[in-house]
Amino acid sequence: MKLSVPGRATGIAAISIAALLTTSAIADAAPARVAAAPDIPVANVKAHLTQLQSIATANGGNRAHGRAGYKASLDYVKARLDAAGFTTAIQQFTSSGRVGYNLIADWPGGDANQVVMAGSHLDSVSSGAGINDNGSGSAAVLEAALTVSRTQYRPTKHLRFAWWGAEELGMVGSRYYVNSLSTANRARISGYLNFDMIGSPNPGYFVYDDNPAIEKTFKDYFTGIGVPTEIETEGDGRSDHAPFKSAGVPVGGLFTGASNSKTAAQAAKWGGTAGTAFDRCYHSSCDTTSNINDTALNRNSDALAYAVWELSK
Repeated sequence: MKLSVPGRATGIAAISIAALLTTSAIADAAPARVAAAPDIPVANVKAHLTQLQSIATANGGNRAHGRAGYKASLDYVKARLDAAGFTTAIQQFTSSGRVGYNLIADWPGGDANQVVMAGSHLDSVSSGAGINDNGSGSAAVLEAALTVSRTQYRPTKHLRFAWWGAEELGMVGSRYYVNSLSTANRARISGYLNFDMIGSPNPGYFVYDDNPAIEKTFKDYFTGIGVPTEIETEGDGRSDHAPFKSAGVPVGGLFTGASNSKTAAQAAKWGGTAGTAFDRCYHSSCDTTSNINDTALNRNSDALAYAVWELSK
């Protein structure tokens, strides 16, 4: 999740995103569309987090915009998607005198006039590895995309996944992407789902209340597993859904809390420790792989997949 002081993009240059593929050998060979989302193995999501931690450790302890750790993180995600049959494109921009990158991945097939997007920011702050903020969202989105490939899912709508750069400087990457779209292409996005900090160690279960249909989809999932939710307010307007929402795209998402403290009522409802921050390591060097609540990560990863499958049918 971004710092409160917004950044500014300058000197922007972009590599054009590849045209959508409506047919491919992969899509042609795929079996019939599945009826429900498969379970997302939390062990797979955690394996991606281990890789992101290793990348940060090998690159100055962080994966921040314009640093080697960010580019290595992007290369890791892109390699996995390329091997799984996605059409990937890197979008380049400049912010604060450093080059940044977005990664866009399209799953071949589906109605290109109805695009369901799921995204997360891949950058950390410079003070740490950013494993909850936002390795958690990035890893879950990646594993959901890989699950689409493994199951050879053939949705009615077109699926697109995204990993944003320079979110911590003010949603620079996602804002650049939205601004680069034509009016027609913006209108083709039927929903953007955002995942920022979904494994906080003292978690809450917060759902964005922006688009009613998307909000209901997430709430239906959590109701089905007996987990109460609350409306997300702490990060409102402070993550990558904001540029989409400002452009008129329906948005929604999940969040498990940052520096705000869990109340006694929330602790009674969700467990954990009242009077303590949802994430005591928010924007700190201790945001490592030990800063993840596996149960929250598992539930939110499954909720992510449920929403992608339900909204793209």
